[in-house]
Amino acid sequence: MNDSTPTPTTSPTTVAVAQSGVGLKELLIPISIVVAGAFVGLGLFMSGGTGGTNAPAPIAAQPTPAQPAGNTDAIRAVDASDYRIGAVDAPITIVEYSDFDCPFCSRFHESMKELVASSNGQVAWVYRHFPLEQLHPQAATVAVASECVGELGGSNAFWSFTDGYFAARGAGDATAHQTLINRLATEAGVASGAFNECMESGRHVQAVQDDLNNAVETGGRGTPWSILIGPTGKTYPINGALTAPQVQQLITLATEEA
Repeated sequence: MNDSTPTPTTSPTTVAVAQSGVGLKELLIPISIVVAGAFVGLGLFMSGGTGGTNAPAPIAAQPTPAQPAGNTDAIRAVDASDYRIGAVDAPITIVEYSDFDCPFCSRFHESMKELVASSNGQVAWVYRHFPLEQLHPQAATVAVASECVGELGGSNAFWSFTDGYFAARGAGDATAHQTLINRLATEAGVASGAFNECMESGRHVQAVQDDLNNAVETGGRGTPWSILIGPTGKTYPINGALTAPQVQQLITLATEEA
């Protein structure tokens, strides 16, 4: 399943990294249908309170226009600015666009950790942001917080923060957002003064917005939304919180198509 929301109209310039065709892509039917009446319940699930004084200005929600479904080939090229687990030259890369307060994202986070750990170096995992503020008003603030932790503490600190946040919310921890992100930033080894300065500066807000825009441009309409990049660069959509074995089936098919 996944969380769905209205989407913005703007998007950054992107670099096409693959040429998609028919085949596996046609088999990847969206995993679930989100019932409209569940939106309110999902919005409240794991909300955990409100942001504090050091939260940056929120990313503006925009109305949904009539538009095409998007194209996974429009994915922004993976580069050194991305947070990645796995080898740069891994034959399979999965780029996930995620919302920190989406309960389905908590499940998929565990699936991806399991998948990468058991892949023998064959799968790399890239994490990008897709905060659905209409459902989860504090999600963009948490995304910015993760970027501040990554800037100040490096990749290991970013993943420590990310793993810790999803573990807490996945376990039903309802700690207020600001309290939780401050605690996780400290546990990741980031000094509170530097972290607060980074949050107040808002310097990572645009990076989060750029991820969100690219998610929409590639066809994302809910979270988690992921794109599998196969051995030849061909791209495939992964819509929803699949289990590790389900994702592995898609990897096998993508490898066979290469």
